[in-house]
Amino acid sequence: MGGFVNAVPATADALLVVISGPGGVGKDTLIEMLLRRNPSLRYSVSYTTRPRRDYEVDGEHYSFVSVPEFASLIEAGELLEHARVGGHFYGTSARRVEEIQGAGVDVILKIDVQGAEQVRQRRPDGVYIFVLPPSMEELTRRRQERGDPARLNLERQRLAEWEMGFVDHYDHAIVNDDAERAVAELEALLERERVRRRSR
Repeated sequence: MGGFVNAVPATADALLVVISGPGGVGKDTLIEMLLRRNPSLRYSVSYTTRPRRDYEVDGEHYSFVSVPEFASLIEAGELLEHARVGGHFYGTSARRVEEIQGAGVDVILKIDVQGAEQVRQRRPDGVYIFVLPPSMEELTRRRQERGDPARLNLERQRLAEWEMGFVDHYDHAIVNDDAERAVAELEALLERERVRRRSR
């Protein structure tokens, strides 16, 4: 591995916020609302090899790359974490995280449970948050609303159940039963973390 993975600094001033949760739980919506309401936060866009959905913008939702390009990023040591989820690869740019935190800015990562485990090993100082659905039925309904193919629903339900088994590995869990309420809870949680760290 190259130099960037181990070069990401632990900074006392800037939070590293890791958000995970099953597909369709509303992570994108919560993060978008959080960023709109808190301009000082930055989102680190992940790499992925999966096809772009109709509503997604390259470089905003994800950086979409080919499998060979993704393999080159791993080989160069450019990724803080990477994992294969649902047959596609996802990874976080160590350089982007380093640049954002180096400027004293809180950074948000949206990554799966495998990636979060990798990041925690390197950055135990991060704030790890798991987003839960109010129920599995609601999660299935949300996935259908966003246009997920019906043939994948059973597979994704099994994956969601597996992912939710990791909730105890996280510092905090938030139920996304109402986006406004969940974002307010996220904001309060992050403010408590800032106060706690300043008082150390």
